[in-house]
Amino acid sequence: MGRGVVCFGELLLRLNAPGREFLLQSGQLDVHVGGAEANVAVSLATFGHSASVVTILPDNPLGIAARAALRRYGVGTEQVRLVAGGRIGLYFMATGAGHRPSQIVYDRRDSAFALSAPDLVDWTAATAGAQWLHVSGITPALGPGPAAATLRAVRSARERGLLVSFDCNYRAQLWQAWKSDPARSLRELLEHADLAFADGRALALVLQQDAARLAPPDRFREAAELAFAAFPNLQHVATTLRTEHSVDHHEISAVMASRTQVHSTRTYSLDGIVDRIGSGDAFAAGVLHGRLSGLEAQETLDFAVAAACLKHSIRGDVNLATVADVHHLLSERGFAVRR
Repeated sequence: MGRGVVCFGELLLRLNAPGREFLLQSGQLDVHVGGAEANVAVSLATFGHSASVVTILPDNPLGIAARAALRRYGVGTEQVRLVAGGRIGLYFMATGAGHRPSQIVYDRRDSAFALSAPDLVDWTAATAGAQWLHVSGITPALGPGPAAATLRAVRSARERGLLVSFDCNYRAQLWQAWKSDPARSLRELLEHADLAFADGRALALVLQQDAARLAPPDRFREAAELAFAAFPNLQHVATTLRTEHSVDHHEISAVMASRTQVHSTRTYSLDGIVDRIGSGDAFAAGVLHGRLSGLEAQETLDFAVAAACLKHSIRGDVNLATVADVHHLLSERGFAVRR
């Protein structure tokens, strides 16, 4: 069986203050393994698809443990390279409460992944038997080497006939840490994408348009049409729409545009959020699940936003909800204990 989806990006450790504490308030930290692309792979594997991760980790106990975490969820790790020296990327998080937002501090500079040579991966071997390559805009934000490696990956995938999924995932803190041109880098990647995850603000950045004009949700169709005109390979653009009333109370829906139609979903009210990190990756995995399973566009989008909703109830970076869990939510069968 082919490997379905190959995901390329950095694997990280999240060091989270327990509960709703400030960082180092009690001197304790909870550890989670994640990373945007790896989160997608874990969710796809949980949905029953074949998924693998291509990444570079340090050959030390932390790198080995991170690789083992992927294997635990059934993700292929044949193309996870362990290299001498370097370090694993970290980020620290203090989960917000009420009207105090969550805070993230990155510590990813000079990781083994960021310092690896752009041509380290043999993409012919890495994508053999695969249908999709999934990448995100986080990887090129890490520096010139990762930016070149990501562009090399999508070009190779396109040449080999793979479909390319690209999550714009703009992270200002990462881009500002080096002399970068995020609009140019993201545009180069979007040129190779069949499916993009991007809201109006991200598309405005890539297209060098007025963000204030394209960012509102009711302008998403216009932003998507501009993207379709600029990128001939692009066939679908999808995004979640989120309203934040407090840290614990959000409303979420989704919209997806093709070259001929725009689909949207119902709005879910999310109360008592456990962990929102990785919900965008859960959405991306849901859309890819729909594409891999031959679902219609509306079915795909409904499944994806329901998967994203469920991720908010799961601590850690990865979505562990199954297809049955998502269908249970979609069927609106309530909250009675499932026995």
